[in-house]
Amino acid sequence: MPELPDVQVYVERLAALAVGQTLERLRIASPFVLRTFDPPARALEGRRVVGVERLGKRIVIEAEGALFAVVHLMIAGRLRWRERGAPVPKKVGLFAFDFEPGSLVMTEASTKKRASLHVVSTRAALEPFDRGGIEPLDVTAEQFATALRRENRTLKRALTDPRLVSGIGNAYSDEILFHAGLSPVRQTHKLGEGEMRRLWSATQATLRDWLERTRREVGDGFPDKVTAFREGMAVHGRYRQPCLACGTPVQRIRFAENEVNYCPRCQTGGRLLADRGLSRLLGADWPRSIDELEERLGKGE
Repeated sequence: MPELPDVQVYVERLAALAVGQTLERLRIASPFVLRTFDPPARALEGRRVVGVERLGKRIVIEAEGALFAVVHLMIAGRLRWRERGAPVPKKVGLFAFDFEPGSLVMTEASTKKRASLHVVSTRAALEPFDRGGIEPLDVTAEQFATALRRENRTLKRALTDPRLVSGIGNAYSDEILFHAGLSPVRQTHKLGEGEMRRLWSATQATLRDWLERTRREVGDGFPDKVTAFREGMAVHGRYRQPCLACGTPVQRIRFAENEVNYCPRCQTGGRLLADRGLSRLLGADWPRSIDELEERLGKGE
């Protein structure tokens, strides 16, 4: 799922290309993407775009007359900027907004149609889309700590809960926790003040770093290669590859459609976190430490 750095660059480039332009035509290719009927989506046509903003992981396009298009990419949704009137791709195409300089095309490379477009007629109507989490780049260390301690959650779940923290998902939470040197399963209520400040600092540094990297990669173009697995990431998507800091193979925990990637030496004191599926399968044979795992692998077990 595109997260804060990716969505923010989408917003910035879309603002540069579309603000001040008239939305000439809206083409809906998938009936599943449009989730509202009043006002009708075609009410956007003929209106000038006056602003583009990020609301958590959503993109809000404001048209004159206080009409708002709210785009949620979910996991597999992506935006493309194409030549004016470009066809919406078959199978994966959802909609296109046609402007004079070009067309904004949305795709979703998944059989599960989760991406969405809502059209609302007042700014107040945007409130239900705001999950209430803090903006992690706009808060002090104290405000960050207060938000995370509202509930006693694991750090991984706390960072990815939009009710607590806005815009962070599976990929960047892995990176943040690695740079903070903290276990993803530590409980928020058990974090000391120094550890919490370290987590805030890692959150700020990691998100700002990837935001700047993405801006440099995109330049004056448009983000066409948004992915959860980025070259240069420390642990996310690097299962069994050597940790960039200590060389230990990166480990993971898999659950549902997500996974946690971490370095057992840098983050958990050498302890392997139990993967629910493998733990159930191996039982007492599950290795408890990275040393035990490496010993077994060395013996060819």
